Amino acid sequence: MTSARSAGAPTSGRERARRLGLRPFRTWTLRSRVVLVVVAMLAVLGAVIGTISVLALQNYLTVRLDQQLTSALARGQHAADRIYGNQPTGPDAIGIVQTPGQQTGTFGVIRSGSDLLYPVILADRPPASSDNQPVAPQRVPITTSALLTLPADQQPRTIDLGPTLGPYRIAAAQLDNGDSVIIGLPLSDVNATTQQLTLVIVLVTFAGLVFAFLIASFVVRLAMRPLARVTETAEQVAHMPLDRGDVALSVRVPEEDTDTHTEVGKVGSALNRMLGHVASALTARQASEQKVRQFVADASHELRTPLASIRGYAELTRRSPHELPPDVTRSLGRIESEATRMTSLVEDLLLLARLDEGRELDRDPVDLSLLLIDAVSDAHAAGPGHTWHIDLPEEPVEVLGDAPRLHQVVMNLLANARVHTPEGTRVVAALAVDAATREAVVTVADDGPGIPEDLQSTLFERFARGDSSRNRATGSTGLGLAIVHAVVEAHGGTVTVASEPGSTVFTVRLPLAASAEGAPPAAAPIEDAVPEYGAAPGYDAVQEYDAAASEPTREPATEPQPAPAPEGAERE
Repeated sequence: MTSARSAGAPTSGRERARRLGLRPFRTWTLRSRVVLVVVAMLAVLGAVIGTISVLALQNYLTVRLDQQLTSALARGQHAADRIYGNQPTGPDAIGIVQTPGQQTGTFGVIRSGSDLLYPVILADRPPASSDNQPVAPQRVPITTSALLTLPADQQPRTIDLGPTLGPYRIAAAQLDNGDSVIIGLPLSDVNATTQQLTLVIVLVTFAGLVFAFLIASFVVRLAMRPLARVTETAEQVAHMPLDRGDVALSVRVPEEDTDTHTEVGKVGSALNRMLGHVASALTARQASEQKVRQFVADASHELRTPLASIRGYAELTRRSPHELPPDVTRSLGRIESEATRMTSLVEDLLLLARLDEGRELDRDPVDLSLLLIDAVSDAHAAGPGHTWHIDLPEEPVEVLGDAPRLHQVVMNLLANARVHTPEGTRVVAALAVDAATREAVVTVADDGPGIPEDLQSTLFERFARGDSSRNRATGSTGLGLAIVHAVVEAHGGTVTVASEPGSTVFTVRLPLAASAEGAPPAAAPIEDAVPEYGAAPGYDAVQEYDAAASEPTREPATEPQPAPAPEGAERE
């Protein structure tokens, strides 16, 4: 029922415009709307002026023709009364159109009762005749119905006399013998003049509209240039990275476009004031963030030595030759493990603080193939309960970067898969080359439970954790993937994640080293870099490891527990 009613409903104007590919008027640019409105107003004005001009001329010519008709009727009436007097009308009725002064085309007829006698028209003069030579009237067929009911009141009326004569201005007068004389003058000259004027007005108006369109387009374009410059300024600000770092918001609308006496100037002035406020806010934010970074860096640096001392004294005491009570030994072990955990957190915070400060990393050639082999070996040692695969191309893949930091990136991704997937999960670390973008592509995929969709948008933020209870059993500080993101960005690369139940893939893209840009792509295409979980093809070093593993809870971020730093040494 609803479908039938909808099908039978009339199509709205908006739907018809959409079918024709026309956009709604409100979506047009301001320039187009202004030009269209100006041209439309001029078109309406031209139509009104043209119509009034044509009607005025037509009325003027008709009035003048009526004056001529009144004179012609008087001459015809006088001639008829002179010829017939009170006698019945005879065959000499054609004399009414031959009376001196009647112009060419004058129509005349005598109406007697219900009959029209001798309808004639004064024909054009022959070319060889003189002006004073009489011209014989011609009998013509006419439409008689309107003439039979025409009042003899000497008032001009427009009557169509048929296809032969066309429209005439007709008037009738009473004769002395009781009949009526009817005289008419043609409207052909009046109609031809008005039609000619109408054509001229239409052509002139059209030419004027075309000229007005060109002038309006030029003027509006010229007037909109300041607005275009304001828009350009706003676009420049919109493409600036304002979310982080030291923002130098020096872009402003030019001074000549900030005159508050004009509408565009008001917009430009308001935009400049807004940009000034935004710049002040960003400067204050940057100063606050810098203080926080400096505090974190200083605190992390200062905490390293006390933590190393705590661990050293605890280990020294535990290894003392004197036998210690079991509870003291257990307490010393807990002190040492917590100091190790705290040292790892301090090291991560210090690394993030240094990356935030924009410190340059080492730029040495790094063989990602060897790096992945080492990282997967370490991951197997830490999580033997998982099944580990590695898929490498036949040729080495090199990038320019900091080898320890890139190793930490891969280790953090593998640790994330190890800690937050149940035992028996298959993890694949793959390396390939994207020849189109000249990038090395590192992927870490697992077939675990996946990452909740609401956590994926904040996955690479600091202290992002899937376990809201902050259970220490997982060993996660929520900084692992934040370090991955920061290190990859510092190398000019990108890191992304795609996750659904049964498949989670982290993808790291890094620019190839100059010497490796011409290297052939991997044996397998990029989309096949992470095969269906099974043996990795085409590489002799494929390893599978099976043993017990870790917690089944899936969290969005973790990092491996690095080996403790030597006392007094800094981790760059």
